[in-house]
Amino acid sequence: MLDKLIAVDKQLFVFLNGLGSAHYDGLWLLITKQIYWTPLFLLVFFILQKKIGWKQLGILLLFIAVLILISDQTANLFKTTFQRLRPCNDPEIKDLIRIVKDSSTYGFFSAHASSSMACTTFVFLLFKKHFKFPFLFFLFPLVFAYSRIYLGVHFPLDILAGFAFGTFYALLLQKAYQFLQPKYFPQD
Repeated sequence: MLDKLIAVDKQLFVFLNGLGSAHYDGLWLLITKQIYWTPLFLLVFFILQKKIGWKQLGILLLFIAVLILISDQTANLFKTTFQRLRPCNDPEIKDLIRIVKDSSTYGFFSAHASSSMACTTFVFLLFKKHFKFPFLFFLFPLVFAYSRIYLGVHFPLDILAGFAFGTFYALLLQKAYQFLQPKYFPQD
């Protein structure tokens, strides 16, 4: 069963990775780096600060930092435990795919996918009532995670597992935030 799932994962990866074009490689290399998303993050933080104030934004950012730490460290633990080769290093498909970015580390599961989904889900759960189209927040982790497939460094299951862990951690920390917020972080 696991072998069949991995085979399908590889086939899907080859298809999705094959949709790329050298013309767009530079764009996807920019998309995959968190630093280039800074203007979007600052815009979201600015909007949130206007809604909840500086103190609450600081507390929120602390929770987001914890989310990133937990999701990244869990991904690192899984990578060293499972030692699944990244597509760019997989001898079975290496000659069939476009490798835009190389990586020598293991790939299961994607810390990019986990962290981006954790942060997005956390903010979504807390503020969905404050925005007209809150589901648009999820464009960020979807595009960000697809960049990892495009570049040749993650399989779709790496991304989906990252999304699952990120969502799980966001749900846990959202519950903790809501439990602690009225008691320790009262609104001014």
